[in-house]
Amino acid sequence: MPQYTTPIATEGEVDFEVPGTNKPCKTWYKVFGDLSSGRRPLVALHGGPGAVHDYLLTLTYLTRIHGIPLVLYDQLGNGRSTHLPEKKGDAAFWTDDLFIAELENLLQHLGIQDDYDLYGHSWGGMLGGRFAIRQPPGLKRLIIANAPATINKHEAEGTTDDKDYQDAVMCFYRRYVCRIEPWPREVSKVFESIEQDPTVYSTMIGPSEFFVTGSLKNWTLLGGGHLHNIKAPTLLLNGRFDEAQDSVMCPFFRDIPNVQWHTFKNSSHMPHHEEREEFMEVVSNFLLREAVVSA
Repeated sequence: MPQYTTPIATEGEVDFEVPGTNKPCKTWYKVFGDLSSGRRPLVALHGGPGAVHDYLLTLTYLTRIHGIPLVLYDQLGNGRSTHLPEKKGDAAFWTDDLFIAELENLLQHLGIQDDYDLYGHSWGGMLGGRFAIRQPPGLKRLIIANAPATINKHEAEGTTDDKDYQDAVMCFYRRYVCRIEPWPREVSKVFESIEQDPTVYSTMIGPSEFFVTGSLKNWTLLGGGHLHNIKAPTLLLNGRFDEAQDSVMCPFFRDIPNVQWHTFKNSSHMPHHEEREEFMEVVSNFLLREAVVSA
């Protein structure tokens, strides 16, 4: 795909009142394009939990080529949003409800709560699915892109901070998370941000996403038939070499009423980097299928 110039953007912060904290909290965000253009905006939820928005900057292609306003933000505890290292290990604090409340607060602040599309990558896709089950009236389209998965010796011995374990994890990432060599700078920044402040990741995941000991260990959208409550048209995305294999995507496909699925044959966990041209075509076709002008 040819190089392109990132669209002009505006950035800001929104106050976010968080129970259980003793300091003011803010969510940092960046808007690409014009929210008043009449085009329905796309709000992107980054992965992790504990990553940052940077590796999703490729989505600005949708703004430049199709005029789709794009909202990126760093979730609480990450990037340029308020960090809460004092909450490390507090599983009762870092919950789906916290991040959903943050998303709702941002939508309200931007004035787009009545008409928007949602893109969630990895953990962001898990969060987006949980959010969509609530049937928020303003959600028009949902994209669930990729979504987590498991390694052994050091896990059994409790030595997951060992260099051999960390090297094994990175080897796995380079095969099943992003197969581009060298990694784009935005992808490397994801892991750097987690290393700099592991509060959210270590509390919700644990040593790695292949050895989940944190609060997401028993996380599920299965049981109770909740997925059928997602009414927004939904697009599922994964890659042939993805850590999110077909087996973990199937429940979404089986239970969401209005759903389609695309697998990128040369990608792992980040097709928006690995097969960027095809990715943008698939996503833009889905987002623009009915109408380019919001009601």
